[in-house]
Amino acid sequence: MIFNKETAKKTAEVLLQINAIKLSPKEPFTWASGWKSPIYCDNRIILSFPPIRNYIRETMGKYIEKQYGKPDVIAGVATGAIGIGILVAEYLGLPFIYVRPDAKGHGRKNQIEGFVESGQNVVVVEDLISTGKSSLNAVKALKEVGINVKGMVAIFTYGFDVAAKNFEKENVLLHTLSNYENLLEEALETNYISEKELKTLSEWNTNPSEWNAN
Repeated sequence: MIFNKETAKKTAEVLLQINAIKLSPKEPFTWASGWKSPIYCDNRIILSFPPIRNYIRETMGKYIEKQYGKPDVIAGVATGAIGIGILVAEYLGLPFIYVRPDAKGHGRKNQIEGFVESGQNVVVVEDLISTGKSSLNAVKALKEVGINVKGMVAIFTYGFDVAAKNFEKENVLLHTLSNYENLLEEALETNYISEKELKTLSEWNTNPSEWNAN
């Protein structure tokens, strides 16, 4: 769920401004999964715009304290949320760790990088939620070593039903700065998209795996 409407609209606005989110209903993107999509989100570009990254850092940091209280550690999900996670941890004056998709095959063979102790409270930072599987994989790795995961905060979610079900199944609380619904509202209000394109974008979101631009 979003923290509030005002933040969701503002976050959508800045993501569109810097093309972190691109909407292209007429010429869809192809995701790594093979899905055809009229939207592509790359929040890593936020790091290249100091005013925007400061807004995300401070907004996310404040909401983490308000929602979860101050945790012991901030954890980022590799690789997309490492940069944002570090910024949030720095803003809150907290240690930072990050979680790989899998343990390394060499060296210390870590999946969790950085210092964290069993029993500590952690809030996980993520940049983007699609199905939620990779994000929840990070949560699982933390729980397996005795970490208390208080919840997850992400910049943006596509709002897929499957993601909501996955987070509910794993009993993980998720909050996001913005979501697909507010993104479309902002895009329409600022004439980034037309009413016709809005219809296409809304149709995709209800069944993304089967959607076809034609």
